[in-house]
Amino acid sequence: MRELPKAYNPQGAEENLYKLWEESGFFAPEAHPPWAGSPETNPNYGKTFTIIMPPTNANGDLHAGHGLVMTLEDIMIRFNRMRGKKTLWLPGNDHAGFETQVVYEKVLEKQGRSRFDIAPEDLYKEIWGFTQNNRSNINSQVKKIGASCDWSREKFTLDRDIVKTVYSTFEKLFHEGLIYRGKKIVSWCPKHQTSFSDLEIVDEERTDKFYYVKYGPFTIGTARPETKFGDKYVVMHPADKRYQQYKDGQKIELEWINGPITATVVKDEAVDMEFGTGAMTITPWHDAADFDIAERHHLDREQIIDEQGRLLPIAGGFAGMKITEARPKIVEKLASKGLVEKIDDNYKHAVKLCYKCNSLIEPQVKSQWFIKMRPLAEPIIKAIEKKEITYVPDHYEKITLHWLNNIIDWNISRQIIWGIPIPAKICDTCEGGLPDLENKVSTCPKCKEELREETDTFDTWFSSGQWPFAALGYPDSKDFKEFYPTQVMETAGEIIFFWVSRMLMLGKYVTGKLPFNTVYLHGLVLDAKGKKMSKSKGNVINPLDLTAKYGTDAFRMGLIVGNTPGTSLALSEDKIKAHKHFANKLWNIARFVLSHVDEAALRQKPELLPKHKKILEEFAEIARNVTADIEEFRFYLAAEKLYHYAWHTFADKVIEESKEQFRGGNGQAQCSAQWTLFVILRDLLKLLHPFTPFVTEAIYQNLPDETADWAKQQTLMIEQWPA
Repeated sequence: MRELPKAYNPQGAEENLYKLWEESGFFAPEAHPPWAGSPETNPNYGKTFTIIMPPTNANGDLHAGHGLVMTLEDIMIRFNRMRGKKTLWLPGNDHAGFETQVVYEKVLEKQGRSRFDIAPEDLYKEIWGFTQNNRSNINSQVKKIGASCDWSREKFTLDRDIVKTVYSTFEKLFHEGLIYRGKKIVSWCPKHQTSFSDLEIVDEERTDKFYYVKYGPFTIGTARPETKFGDKYVVMHPADKRYQQYKDGQKIELEWINGPITATVVKDEAVDMEFGTGAMTITPWHDAADFDIAERHHLDREQIIDEQGRLLPIAGGFAGMKITEARPKIVEKLASKGLVEKIDDNYKHAVKLCYKCNSLIEPQVKSQWFIKMRPLAEPIIKAIEKKEITYVPDHYEKITLHWLNNIIDWNISRQIIWGIPIPAKICDTCEGGLPDLENKVSTCPKCKEELREETDTFDTWFSSGQWPFAALGYPDSKDFKEFYPTQVMETAGEIIFFWVSRMLMLGKYVTGKLPFNTVYLHGLVLDAKGKKMSKSKGNVINPLDLTAKYGTDAFRMGLIVGNTPGTSLALSEDKIKAHKHFANKLWNIARFVLSHVDEAALRQKPELLPKHKKILEEFAEIARNVTADIEEFRFYLAAEKLYHYAWHTFADKVIEESKEQFRGGNGQAQCSAQWTLFVILRDLLKLLHPFTPFVTEAIYQNLPDETADWAKQQTLMIEQWPA
């Protein structure tokens, strides 16, 4: 019989328990317990189970959402490890290009500095040091969540081998005609001075003024009079009977903002005859729809607003003004000429904003690198339709298919310092470019002009989109050959397009295989009132504050119980506190059982009473249900079933009834009860271990080393899952 301390102290135990796991070597897939080393003892012998950890942005601390990621993935890893599979969970950090540079810019602002005043190579070195410090902190925080990942394989998205793989993919895409450099309209943030892809733009509904302005014989409508200085084309639908008298290409003299101009009539079916007056002027440099019209008709494009969001000399007396300053003054000038017909004060429309700073996006025409996405999307569409990819929850399948079927070319150029430089040379004459990984090309093959080095970096999603195969050492490493494709990609539903879909496309394109067959998407972790966490709101939950106060197991259970896939979770401190009580309850259960079990008697399995056989059969059914729930990614149900069984069945019923045998039963009844209690405790610890690894390990280390049918392992982490 053994005596456990009266109370479980997670603060005193967790660091030592994690050290035990890490030093055991069993985080690595090569290590396995004796029972897992042959097909006779292990039904999953030879099978692998791999998760590539979503790389944490190396620009800050973990937040509650990271805690959920680590908990969900650790549950899957510990479960499959205990099932005898060769299990790899590869950890890593992301340089997170633009995201990290924005964070560091805030550091510079506090120091009274600006990135625009720092030499690029010096800024890169500063951010490198910043991210390396963060990586160290993040990894220590991941360990505190209990993540049983293989630290010997840890990767960073700026590791040389990762960058080499990214460059190889870029070159392959280019030579196969899927990457091109083109002068197209892009989304530009005047504050951060970089372009974005369509996914990094936020649409916000606003109510603004809408101006109806006389443009010669036409009335045009606009919410942006500041872009109209260069408007010299008036466009209408060829079928619009209101404008039949005007012919395509017809010239019209008219008075405009800064004086008389010559306008040209353009007929194009893109015009919505039902919107406004059915006639519109176009600003090809600053509007995507207008740009497309200009491309079709080979029209001139002229820049009106510069990259800092100020009007250019074409605006005459308004040059140098910010848009918000200039707009009312421009309207005032138009009105003074009698050109303002009416103003609608209640115009509701969507405006495009930078997803980081909420600055108004200003479309600009720039030469950038683009990927043709349609050829990459089509194989993934087919794979999804053939059910080769499972989405949890399944409604994300339709969402993904809709996006893939409507995909547009991806702008992968970013005008930032921090990131992976695009390995290419640029011709300023033809504005073309070509990869030059080894710095061997100096002359444009088309223009015969001298080339310059590209200064842009890759969109960080281009490199992280290659994470599953790049992190495993594609194409020649042993790890890639053994562990790719991986089994599950678990991440937030909000980045299904940014990341998950791009991993599918790039993984299939480069390796010929899908990078994973299951996509598990969790929702947001919200505050106790169901509000999104925000530093400005002061409602951010630091997971380490909660683990320090209540223990990591309580934090993990608080994240899992009641958390259905894809649904946002309101996380309160009270919920975490309640699960600390569960950890204490489990400890007290173990104290009772171990104090009433005769270790010598356990070495000879007794004849069980019918009532105890029934109890064990009922427990076996719970184990089967929990196993099925975990296999089907119903972690919340598995956790709830184990919680209720431990507390309300094992503690309140089975243990209470056993006290009768211990008080006055005969020898057989006592031995039968002891055996039953021990077997349930032992296997309950196994079932709970993926969810509450620390307290279960602490109890496990105090179990007897041997019983009639069981030899204790070095750590609970490598015990065999209850059959």
